[in-house]
Amino acid sequence: MRIETSVTRLLGIDLPILQAGMSWASSNAALPLAVSRAGGLGVIAAGPMYPAALAEAIDTLRAGTDKPFAVNMPLYRKGSEEILDLLEQKRVPILIASQGGPDKYLKRFKALGTICLHVVASEAHALSAANKGVDGLIVVGGEAGGHPPEALVSTLVLTRAVVRAMDGRLPVIASGGFADGAGLAAALALGAGAANFGTRFMATPEAGLAQGYKQAVVAAGIADTRTVGRGLGLIRAIANEFTERMTALETANAPEDDRRSLFTASTLKMAALDGDVQRGKLEAGQSAGLVQQIQPAADIVFEIAREYRAIVAALPR
Repeated sequence: MRIETSVTRLLGIDLPILQAGMSWASSNAALPLAVSRAGGLGVIAAGPMYPAALAEAIDTLRAGTDKPFAVNMPLYRKGSEEILDLLEQKRVPILIASQGGPDKYLKRFKALGTICLHVVASEAHALSAANKGVDGLIVVGGEAGGHPPEALVSTLVLTRAVVRAMDGRLPVIASGGFADGAGLAAALALGAGAANFGTRFMATPEAGLAQGYKQAVVAAGIADTRTVGRGLGLIRAIANEFTERMTALETANAPEDDRRSLFTASTLKMAALDGDVQRGKLEAGQSAGLVQQIQPAADIVFEIAREYRAIVAALPR
């Protein structure tokens, strides 16, 4: 099955379905390999990975498929220069950079022929990245899990605003709130060339998350996430003991030191690897409420594509 768009042409993929780079969940080869093999774009999340583990994951992907894949690189991470050097040596086909400016990586990777996508959360950031020379944009709206934009502007509005601002200059990928074929149809209707799916791919056997984390995603409703940590590095996470305590401090306007102490004491790793789904940061998007079961990643890709086809065919003409 093929669905051709500006993004599939740019990336050389069959379907406009990207698996988001999610720390721990896709900090492995299994999840991105399954997605890329199915015709979408699998993405390794380099954020928490040691160089040797990242190199091994890249090699495993190359050995497992001849289809494109990407590495997501949060530019703020400790040791980012060493990781960028590794990605340059490995000549990764697609680099997705987030949480930093394009100047840190763009020239060296463009010289290799690497396709460079940049994650943005506002029109201003989109225009700046476009003017720097990136090849495409991933626009993250307020529904997204992990680190949504502080303004929490919805993906519906933000994607349309960026598409209008770009006026055809660059392909745009919409991210935040997408879980199925209807979401993909909506993203393309807004003028994006693909949708980025994160939370949906957490509920897969291939995701590198504790089983309790995956089950929490499936059990969550659309109103069961919270945004906490404003001014400290805002996150969206499924409600648990940590978010309740954090919300209480924020509501009481507690001193910043108290809020920061709790916020930094809880980590994503506690939930993702240790399975502490009450005290850890159970990061997920609002689309968790649309995820109904744990299923193989390839099945999800095929299901999204089939749903998209059916939905488009049923639209009024």
